[in-house]
Amino acid sequence: MSSVSVAPTEASSPSTLAVRHEEAFWPSVIALGVGGFAIGTGEFVIMGLLPEVARDLNVTIPQAGHVISAYALGVVLGAPLLAVLAAHWPRRTLLIALMALFSIGNLASALSPSYVAMNVLRFVAGLPHGTYFGVAALVAASLAPPSRRASAVGLVMLGLTSATLVGVPIAAWLGQHLGWRAAFVMVGVIAALTCVLVRRCVPDLPAPQGASPRRELGALVRPQVWLTLGIGAIGFGGMFSVFSYIKPILTEVTGMSVDSVPLVLSLFGMGMVAGNLVGSRLADKSLTGTIAGLLVWNALVLVGVAFTAPYVVGISANVFLLGTLVAIAPALQIRLMDVAGDAQTLAAALNHSAFNLANALGAWLGGAAIAAGWGWTSTGWVGLALALGGMGVFGLSVWQDRRQARRG
Repeated sequence: MSSVSVAPTEASSPSTLAVRHEEAFWPSVIALGVGGFAIGTGEFVIMGLLPEVARDLNVTIPQAGHVISAYALGVVLGAPLLAVLAAHWPRRTLLIALMALFSIGNLASALSPSYVAMNVLRFVAGLPHGTYFGVAALVAASLAPPSRRASAVGLVMLGLTSATLVGVPIAAWLGQHLGWRAAFVMVGVIAALTCVLVRRCVPDLPAPQGASPRRELGALVRPQVWLTLGIGAIGFGGMFSVFSYIKPILTEVTGMSVDSVPLVLSLFGMGMVAGNLVGSRLADKSLTGTIAGLLVWNALVLVGVAFTAPYVVGISANVFLLGTLVAIAPALQIRLMDVAGDAQTLAAALNHSAFNLANALGAWLGGAAIAAGWGWTSTGWVGLALALGGMGVFGLSVWQDRRQARRG
């Protein structure tokens, strides 16, 4: 199977290129989705293997948890750094390089000889995360009709959401039976496979004309870019304020057995897959309306935790609904691409930095509420506060849009 190339030539008409893009769409999103599956598995599997990692590296479980923070820090810093430095690279070449770095980072993590080395290698593995998804979203959107851009982005992100349902349990099983290092070998191999699939299936699209690090940095002077990032960093933090502590909520408040927790958590993965598909379809119909509606949905689901936590059926349904909150991700990705002008690579990559900041903010505020003695279910009220904060940022964004339109 030969690689796909649709770079414009003198003999290529716009209609010919459109047909070639349509033919390349499904092979491309599948290849890009496999990369998302690898990244999602690598990001989340460590959370279920912390005891094994701690025992092998001779540290405490809280210390082992620092490797999660190291990965998140790599995502936050790597997204803008790599997006700016590689702005002029052809899209396919950049995607392969990013996934190769991710593969190397995970395979090296499997060979980590010490706690310090493990933290460094998880940081390295996190570096390409945001830029990969940002560039993959740009490629998928460019191959789709204008009316289906969000659906195209959602299909790429389906790899990430399905990883929580399929990839993480398989990797965790490998980690428990063959040692935690086997889980990272699995992730590294899938990432290497992605490099091959991207080379064969994704069109050889050039970087935008005139792309440069300086032009990409221009995204940072656009207020709408910062406001859209703020919607994700604040409004999406509520999900993490609850989910970070979902296990003690289920065991201490609901009274479920530890053995029942994985079954309930699988509902979260199902919710993520459903939310991603539905949210992307809604965003194709009305981008602004979808973001507004999902922020309201966010608030309702999160405050519901405080009332459903004592009941097995109620909290189980609520965990599924928590997963659906990821529906806002494709919409915010498209909005960032729209408001970034000619600096789309950096803006698209920063979306995942914002979500990792949401992770840190939500987990920290939820933990602070618990430490203050407000109880496990207080995380739902923290989530509501963050959702309302996201609404406030969104309202400011819409107000500025309308103000600029009146001036125009």
